[in-house]
Amino acid sequence: MSRADPRRSLFAKYFAVLFAAVALPLFASGGLEAWFGYRDRRDQLHALLALEARDAAFRIQGFLDLIRGQLGWMVQLPWPAAVEDSQRLDALRLLRQVPAVAELTLVDGDGRERLQVSRVSLNRTGSGADRSADPAVAGARTAKAWYGPVTYHRGSEPFMTVAVAGNRASIGVAVAEINLKLIREVISGIRVGETGQAFVLDGPGRLVAHPDLSLVLRGADDPASRRLASLRTVARSAGGIATGVEAGGRRVVAATAMVPGVDWTVVVMQPVAEAFEPISRALLRTGALILLGIAFAASLAYGLARRMTGPIRLLEHGTERIGAGDFGHRIAIGSADELGRLAARFNAMAGELALSQERQERIGRLRRFLAPQVAELVDRCGDDGVLDGRRVAVAVIFGDLRGFTAFSARSPPETVIEVLDTLFAALGSAITAHGGTLVSFTGDGLMALVNAPVPAPDPAFTAVQLAIAMQDAVRPLAATWTARGYGIGFGIGAAMGPATVGRIGYEGRSDYTAVGPVVNLAARLCAAAADAQILIDAALAEAVRGRCAVTALGALPLKGLAGEVPVFGVACGA
Repeated sequence: MSRADPRRSLFAKYFAVLFAAVALPLFASGGLEAWFGYRDRRDQLHALLALEARDAAFRIQGFLDLIRGQLGWMVQLPWPAAVEDSQRLDALRLLRQVPAVAELTLVDGDGRERLQVSRVSLNRTGSGADRSADPAVAGARTAKAWYGPVTYHRGSEPFMTVAVAGNRASIGVAVAEINLKLIREVISGIRVGETGQAFVLDGPGRLVAHPDLSLVLRGADDPASRRLASLRTVARSAGGIATGVEAGGRRVVAATAMVPGVDWTVVVMQPVAEAFEPISRALLRTGALILLGIAFAASLAYGLARRMTGPIRLLEHGTERIGAGDFGHRIAIGSADELGRLAARFNAMAGELALSQERQERIGRLRRFLAPQVAELVDRCGDDGVLDGRRVAVAVIFGDLRGFTAFSARSPPETVIEVLDTLFAALGSAITAHGGTLVSFTGDGLMALVNAPVPAPDPAFTAVQLAIAMQDAVRPLAATWTARGYGIGFGIGAAMGPATVGRIGYEGRSDYTAVGPVVNLAARLCAAAADAQILIDAALAEAVRGRCAVTALGALPLKGLAGEVPVFGVACGA
């Protein structure tokens, strides 16, 4: 078949007009816009979140520096006894000026507690308790300023101890308990977009500050706090900015920044859906443009489709006629494009279907009366002359079950039919594979021919191989039957010699079979064969000697035959 002219190709015209002119540029433009828009928005968002995180960290640092500066004023002078009242007034003034300080303790240069004022407990003056081993006092003397770990009073409110030492060891140390709830004011002022938020975690991952105070007051073991800690870990491992899940289960983009002076991390986040909403709107605009382009392309396709309406209708009508079995119908389309070639192929297919239907009907009629191989042979030859009676050397094979009569008498009908169906299915496959002809079923047995009506190049060897294959096919079935307690086996008898073969019957019903002494001999050998045994006559044994394992079993008297007949056994596969 010559190659179709590309200029006349319906597919080429449709594809070029629709996709090359409209669809492809739109899709490419939309994809590029979406990609570059996503990258630009991502970079802008990362920069904004990082800036907000750093700003929050500096503001929290300023909050802590304010407290540190106020505590520094409390340790400017030594502790003479005459100024204790003045120190107490200064301490009370500090509590009023710095609401975050919940408790203030002043320790002199010898490490003795001199004063303690508190918002939640009684004030103490001059207790003289030794606080020199207190971590806050020791840390402040070493580093001038000391920040303790975050703790939760009563398992909910976060607190932190801050200690500041004087310029000289004799002046002492100011130790303050800071209520970190007030950091929430700093965090609540951070907004990224409509719903973006910030929160603060300490080093171990406990929530220090969050716009939702209830999350902070739930303590460190709350599942929401653990999710926020996981978000911080993900962002840190990604270089400071990453996508994760916040306390409420939403996916967010988060940026982190460390608070100088303390092991705290500020995390600023914005929901992914909100952060990339501009991209979503851009995609919607692009989708609208693509839909308009598709509508325009559809109008172009409609113009082409109108020119295709007539041929398509002819093809549709022709398909219906052919589908209904009218294989004589032909489709007439004069175009040289795909439709014209399709019509030509439909017409060729209709002719082939007509021939195939005729052949199948003929074979179906023959198979009602003949074995499948015989029916196929008649069909190939074109007439049934091959079934006429003639004299030919054939190998006849009989096989039937052992112990079947007793089995069928004590078994339900469905079990008997199941055994026979399984048996004949296995034997039929073996006969077909070796080119034999299944002549007839005889209750629990069957009769097969080799070399009639289908010639075989080496009928004796083929027959012996077929007999072995039949026993091999039955062997696994027999094992199953034995396991079920059926007590049945299978024996085979085969003989070779001249016989009259052809159709036998009457008008409307006939069978192809063989008649002659060799048939009787094969049947008697089958009757004499034990379970899993193959018995053959001298003619078959001589023909396959040296090619098959043949064993002489002596002469046996066979029913209906004069004198004793030499019998041979053929060894089956393992």
